[in-house]
Amino acid sequence: MNHIRNLRIVGIAEGISFLVLLCIAMPLKYFAGIPEVVKYVGWAHGLLFILYIIAVFLAIKPMRWGGLSVLIALVASLIPLGTFVLDRSLKRREKELTAAQV
Repeated sequence: MNHIRNLRIVGIAEGISFLVLLCIAMPLKYFAGIPEVVKYVGWAHGLLFILYIIAVFLAIKPMRWGGLSVLIALVASLIPLGTFVLDRSLKRREKELTAAQV
């Protein structure tokens, strides 16, 4: 279950960084002339994005995912709010798998 929990945590962090990049850093760059914000927020988001991809692949076995589920999880990181929507189903699935082990 640790891989599922890690995916949820990294997914939320990646989603937040994506929103900060789109809604705060990009406007500051283009409307306030502060490009440094995008540099640092973009770097953090890139790191979290890579961690998210790794977390998805580590969660394949514990989640019992097929190819379509993996694709959906990967695409979720490309859509604003996608990782938050995915987290709801991850949370539900984590509870199901935990209940099945007891």
